[in-house]
Amino acid sequence: SVEIPPDTGDFRLMDRKVVEALKKLPETNRFMKGLFSWVGYQQTSILYDRGLRFKGETKWNYWQLWNLAIEGITAFSSIPLKIWSYIGISISLISFIYASFLVIRTLIFGIDVPGYASLIVAILFLGGMQLLSLGILGEYLGRVHEEVKRRPLYLVRESYGFENQMTRSE
Repeated sequence: SVEIPPDTGDFRLMDRKVVEALKKLPETNRFMKGLFSWVGYQQTSILYDRGLRFKGETKWNYWQLWNLAIEGITAFSSIPLKIWSYIGISISLISFIYASFLVIRTLIFGIDVPGYASLIVAILFLGGMQLLSLGILGEYLGRVHEEVKRRPLYLVRESYGFENQMTRSE
């Protein structure tokens, strides 16, 4: 997970080291607001009063903004994939509790259970298991997604005393 500072804009001044670190990333589908934070260099905000737009209108409609938000979430987080596992477990647990309630109600109190109750329990349980399975597949897909991006495991900001050794070994 990457911490993106609030009110992050698209325009920035960058040190050459940051540019070189970004150029080393082999990704083709880049969410730059996240990548600027991911490379790990210090960021500083310059606060200013932004005036109203004096000419024209934005070209971004709500659908494009929605897609940008989804891109930002999926580029640096697998949480949406994990959510389905938790929803599936919750639904299966609810169906198990409901089935237990129906069995206890019948055995202890002798109250007849309508025929559709078992159908509801079965549908809820199987639906929950399907969502759990979907979440597990999503986890695997998320890991594949991370590997396909081929981001480096670490970025070397500076090295001390190794310059001579590196040139000799080449």
